[in-house]
Amino acid sequence: MGARHGGYPDPVLRVGLIGCGAIGSVVARELSGGAVERAELTAVFDLVVDHPLRVQDRESLLSRSDVVVEAAGHGALRAHGVAVRESGTDLLVVSIGALADEDLESQLRQAEGGRLFLCTGAIGGLDILRAAMLFGPLEEVAISSTKPAAALSRPWMGEDVLDALADGSVPVTVFDGPAREACARFPESANVTATLSLATVGFDRVRVQMVGDPEATGVRHVVSASGVAGNYELSFENAASPDNPRTSAVTAYSVLRALTDMQRPPVSFL
Repeated sequence: MGARHGGYPDPVLRVGLIGCGAIGSVVARELSGGAVERAELTAVFDLVVDHPLRVQDRESLLSRSDVVVEAAGHGALRAHGVAVRESGTDLLVVSIGALADEDLESQLRQAEGGRLFLCTGAIGGLDILRAAMLFGPLEEVAISSTKPAAALSRPWMGEDVLDALADGSVPVTVFDGPAREACARFPESANVTATLSLATVGFDRVRVQMVGDPEATGVRHVVSASGVAGNYELSFENAASPDNPRTSAVTAYSVLRALTDMQRPPVSFL
């Protein structure tokens, strides 16, 4: 039996899934429908959501998987990420915001066994920013993320901010600061911020604005960067997930695209 591109065994890539919520349920449905050629959903590890392929423990998940997709949030990545890699199984991370925790990032990177992949999620353009960094330093990198006002309410906010979000009359900036703090304060909404940080100048130098807009029906990200190579502005406006307005609907399809690319077809965009 020959090996396929990417080193995975024939005849199919066995995909295990941690989490079957707003993102994971779409990934599960699309994989089961044949959305990724030569890939098959073989196990779902979720403590709450039922699924025909649900397994009861991590060991069962790993025994049935060539690659595990983490789509269950920061806590799940902390609990299972290192163990997945150490088992020799590849890991595709969706909850990239968890890597703002320096200890967790270090542990995941240093684990030996399976490969570590980071899903780019709801933004792109990272290739040009990384190329610009090779040309010379990026002096400034910033991202402004605008979401439906109700999606950004948090218990730690002051009453004036919560009232402004609830009133729904004008956009409200609820956060303006470094990416590391943004990821801690908005763990369900900061994966794009974390992706940009890891791809460019790091969590402590990327500036983040989080804006709640009463008229927003989707999720908008505007990335700006400047350096010796030039000035860049990238804009993305994604439909919100119908199950979770804090998440872009396209994120699940970014997972599917990643699973396709991981198999390394003869021609790919790099």
